[in-house]
Amino acid sequence: MIETERLILRPWREDDKPAFNAIINTPAMMKHFGGVKPVEDLLPLIDRQMEKQAADGHCMWAVETKADGALAGICGLRLGGHPGTPVDGMYELGWRIAERHWGQGIAREAAEASRDWGWANTPAQSIAAWTNRDNAPSWGLMLRIGMTRREELDFDHPLYEADNPLARMIVYAIDRP
Repeated sequence: MIETERLILRPWREDDKPAFNAIINTPAMMKHFGGVKPVEDLLPLIDRQMEKQAADGHCMWAVETKADGALAGICGLRLGGHPGTPVDGMYELGWRIAERHWGQGIAREAAEASRDWGWANTPAQSIAAWTNRDNAPSWGLMLRIGMTRREELDFDHPLYEADNPLARMIVYAIDRP
């Protein structure tokens, strides 16, 4: 669907689920998402992406490496956000790239391709991304791809209890060029 120099971003397939669980559901990968989850709690994320792809024509796609066809993670756009928050109705750019690819520019390559696809294929006037304050690698990438901090959009993530330190999301966004 989207090809970059080293990657293919494509819709999810049912047979991606075991590889997704293996690369994403590790202590390091899940540090900013509340820790390792039972597989039955994590895999519905892929079902939701397949539903978003069918309904909207895009989602947070499977990211595979061209060199070996291996699943490297997830990256893409989704429309919606979280009801009752300042990001509701915004296009969200998100990613989770497997540990073995950290420090290689894979997340940036996938994020820039997804952002550019969004400008070319959606009516988005801005694209946002969010994470918790402690996830410096993630918000650092947001800065590197041209996003700016938007404090007025910060929110408490509805999946976490209010007193959970992971609950407070900081938001970055970029406007349509």
